[in-house]
Amino acid sequence: MLDYDREADRYDDSRGGEARADEAARAVERLLPSGAGTVIDVGAGTGIVSTRLRRPGRVVVAVDRSSGMLARAAGRLGGRAVRGDATRLPLRPGRADAVVSVWLLHLLSDAGPVVAEAARVLRAGGVLITTVDKEQSRLVGPSDLADLAASSRREHGPLAADAWERVTALAAARGLVPAGETTFVGVGQGLSPRELRGLPAGWLRELDLAALPDQDRRRPDPVYTLVAFRKTTPTASTGR
Repeated sequence: MLDYDREADRYDDSRGGEARADEAARAVERLLPSGAGTVIDVGAGTGIVSTRLRRPGRVVVAVDRSSGMLARAAGRLGGRAVRGDATRLPLRPGRADAVVSVWLLHLLSDAGPVVAEAARVLRAGGVLITTVDKEQSRLVGPSDLADLAASSRREHGPLAADAWERVTALAAARGLVPAGETTFVGVGQGLSPRELRGLPAGWLRELDLAALPDQDRRRPDPVYTLVAFRKTTPTASTGR
């Protein structure tokens, strides 16, 4: 597991920087409800996306477990950065108009507790906005990588914690219904076969990446999928 405290100073530059954050924030904005006043960015990291969601009349709060990441987020958000766990957010029920979670669910073994917690803090009509199918995002075509991964993608994709079908089912169990979908490009994040071989263990590592030509040529930038789920039921008045 990556040490996010140690990586905080170089994290953004190593992952597409400002250009990637611009793309992500524009995609989130397309799915946010009109007039959303309280937005909680869960797993916000350095706050590079969070800060782009600020608007007059809208409060954006970054939540992350890493103190190193939060130090950078606090600087960007004027102190509106809180250390907390995605499964136990420091909010009372029904206080948020939107919970945003970009590039988080794929890191988990089970996305259920995070989806449940988002549902708890959302008001009726509020939305959970999250990326899904992150591993699949690198397999944009046409490319030799996409061709190589086609059969494994069908086998492994539905098993991921952030698989679209899984997240949709988890959301439905908590009174969250599909409310929109969009995509955005992970600018600067296309990797070469050699770089992919150096990633932490995952099903992409099972592919014969060494057999691909041009081992140091970066393949197309990933295309991420972002989905929104709207809360249809009121939140109970009890709780944190």
